[in-house]
Amino acid sequence: MFLFISGAEIFIILLIVVMLFGADKLPEIARGLGKGMRQVKDATNDIKREITNSAKKNDIDIDVVKNVRKEINKVKDNFDDFTKPVSKIKDKIVDDISGPIKRNK
Repeated sequence: MFLFISGAEIFIILLIVVMLFGADKLPEIARGLGKGMRQVKDATNDIKREITNSAKKNDIDIDVVKNVRKEINKVKDNFDDFTKPVSKIKDKIVDDISGPIKRNK
């Protein structure tokens, strides 16, 4: 499944393209699409490179995602530290309650 399109839908699209443009035009169309995709990719890489260089030149931290993940992990660890004792108490209560019930059966 590619881009939420099933194999049958891709086949129908290819069939329509062949009927509209003809089999002899398909390689030319594919080359044009490939060239366009390459140009878009190169342009986005150039933009990323310019942003990174500018950020480094101005001493701006560009690892925002890394910092956010680090903070999320700190909060998660603190939450785990809080919930572990509560979980142990809950397990003990459940064991104390279920013990007499199991013995009566």
